[in-house]
Amino acid sequence: MKTIVQENSANSANTSPNQKGKTMKLSNISIPCRSAGAALIMLALGACAQPNVPADGKLAAQQDRIGDAVIHRDYGVYRETQQRIKALNDGGRRVADYQLSKAQCWLDVSFHEYSRNDRGGFPQAALSESQRIIGALESGKDAGWETPLVNHAEKLRPDLWARYDALKQSPGFSCAAQQTACGEVELVHAGNEIHDAGWRHAKPYVQIAEDLTGGAEKSAAGCMPPVKPVATVEKITLSADALFRFDKSGDKDLLPKGRAELDALAQKLAAGQVTVQSMTVTGYTDRLGSAAYNLRLSQARANTVKQYLQTHGVTAPIAAEGRGLQDQVEACTGVKPQTALIACLQPNRRVEVSISGVK
Repeated sequence: MKTIVQENSANSANTSPNQKGKTMKLSNISIPCRSAGAALIMLALGACAQPNVPADGKLAAQQDRIGDAVIHRDYGVYRETQQRIKALNDGGRRVADYQLSKAQCWLDVSFHEYSRNDRGGFPQAALSESQRIIGALESGKDAGWETPLVNHAEKLRPDLWARYDALKQSPGFSCAAQQTACGEVELVHAGNEIHDAGWRHAKPYVQIAEDLTGGAEKSAAGCMPPVKPVATVEKITLSADALFRFDKSGDKDLLPKGRAELDALAQKLAAGQVTVQSMTVTGYTDRLGSAAYNLRLSQARANTVKQYLQTHGVTAPIAAEGRGLQDQVEACTGVKPQTALIACLQPNRRVEVSISGVK
C-alpha cells in the first residue's frame, strides 16, 4: 500500500522536500498497521482503529504529543475538519471561494507544522482559525475578510498586504479569490516562522506568498466580470389592416397575413434572445368615426392580439390597452376623396407591441 502526501509546488528552489519549503496538504494516506517506524504516517487517516475525536475539535496539549494514541487522536481532528470543508463544497460552495479556500489553507499550514513536530502554538492557532471560518459558513454567517496574525506572527511585507486589499476591490477578484486567500495565510505562516527561527525559515513561505500574489493579480486581470443584463424595450408595429378584416376585431377576423406576423413574433420571443419581463399590446384607429366607437374597436383588437400570443406560447405578462384615435401618426389634412383619405390614414390603424426585457 502507498503513502500519498500532496505538497505546495511553489517552494524555494534551494529547499529540499524534507525542509520547510512546502506546505503539506491533507490527503488520503494508507499503510499497513504494523510498522512502528511508520506509525506517525499511518495515523494520518487512521488505518487502524478510529480515534475518539474531542468534542471541542482541539489538538492535544503540546507536551502530550509524544505517544501514538495522542497523535492518532489529533489526526482525527484534522480528518474531521477536512470533512467539514468537503461537506461545504458538497453543498454547493465553490472550492475556489475565498472563505472556503482560506479555511483549507489554514488547515493545510496547521497540518504542515504539526507534521514537522512544531511544539509551538501555531498548529492549534491555524487550526482554530480554519474551524472558525468553517463554523461561520456552516451557519450561513459572514466569516469576515480579515486575516489574523495568529500565534503573535509578525506582519511581514506590507506591500503584499496592500496588494491583497487591492485585489479584493478588483472587478476580477472572483478569479483570484483562492490565490489571494492562500497568499494571506502563507504570509502569516512566514511571520510565525521568522520569530521562531529567523529569516531562513520564513523565506520559503514568503516566496509562496509572492508567487500566489503575482498569480492572483494575473488571474484578476484576465477575469471578465459578469456582464450585467441590459434592459431593453422593443416596439413592434403591426398594421391593423393586415391583421384584421375591415371594422372587425375577433380571432376569427384575423387575416392570414396577420396570423403569420403574430406567429413570427411568438417564435421570436420563444427563441430566448431576450428574457421578456412584460409586454403591452396597444390598439389604435384612425380619426374616422366616433371616439367612443374607435376606443372600443382598438381595445377589442388589442385583447385579441394578447390572447393570440398567449395561446401560442408567450408566457410573459401581457397588458392590453385600446387608445382609439389618440396618437395619430398621419393627419392627412385636406386629402380627398374619401377613398384617398382612408388610404392616407392607414398608418394610424395599427397595433403596437412593446416588449420589456433584458438581454
